[in-house]
Amino acid sequence: MSDVTLLRIGILIAGLILIAAIVFFGRPRKPGQGKRVPREPASSAGAPRQEPTLGEQIERDAAQGAAGSTAQAELELFDRTLEGGANSELGRRVTEEFDKIVTLYLAARAGQKLHGPDIVVAAEKAGLVYGHMGVFHRLVENHPERGPVFSVANIMKPGSFDMASIQSMETPAIAFFLTLPAPVNALDAWETMLPTAQRMAELLDGVVLDEQRNALGRQRIAHIRDELRAYDRQREAPPLTKPARW
Repeated sequence: MSDVTLLRIGILIAGLILIAAIVFFGRPRKPGQGKRVPREPASSAGAPRQEPTLGEQIERDAAQGAAGSTAQAELELFDRTLEGGANSELGRRVTEEFDKIVTLYLAARAGQKLHGPDIVVAAEKAGLVYGHMGVFHRLVENHPERGPVFSVANIMKPGSFDMASIQSMETPAIAFFLTLPAPVNALDAWETMLPTAQRMAELLDGVVLDEQRNALGRQRIAHIRDELRAYDRQREAPPLTKPARW
């Protein structure tokens, strides 16, 4: 076979390969071919839709960075909170007389502050209401007229939470104070205040301190319980009568 014939055969084979490539790559693709189609999330049809609370909405939007939605949710929460208002009688003590005060503090961790919007959300979750004197109160269920079981104030003067500037408010700590006599037994009031302070400490990433600003330990808790048991016994005991003169 001559060199000319071999050259012709090579040219023919190269041409066939070129034609095959044009036909293959020039063929139109089917829609979606060669692309990753995102998977649709599993259907939740039939599952009841639960609307988030305002506190949950604030937390979710803050995590997503949705500043506009966060501000709107905060405003709705503050409007609802202001229904009590600083001038409200909600949480006002029946009498101004008292003979004992038990205090706890919820403090921010070193180098940090407690922020106003976070305090409002935590107070709502802990079952507190905003009312008299512009502070938060725990009321007797179904009997708000009896006054506060305990109250929560800002340690910074004047002690109130001004809702008009709550979004920019910062404080190193808030104070829980139980004024006795309370609308319930002293020990019952304490057993309501302590877990509320602990719950809010979890929500605010703070620490609970005793009246001396020391970490609240088991020994101090047991001592306070003993004091309040004694207080309750003393109030339940009949008054002493003077001995009759002969």
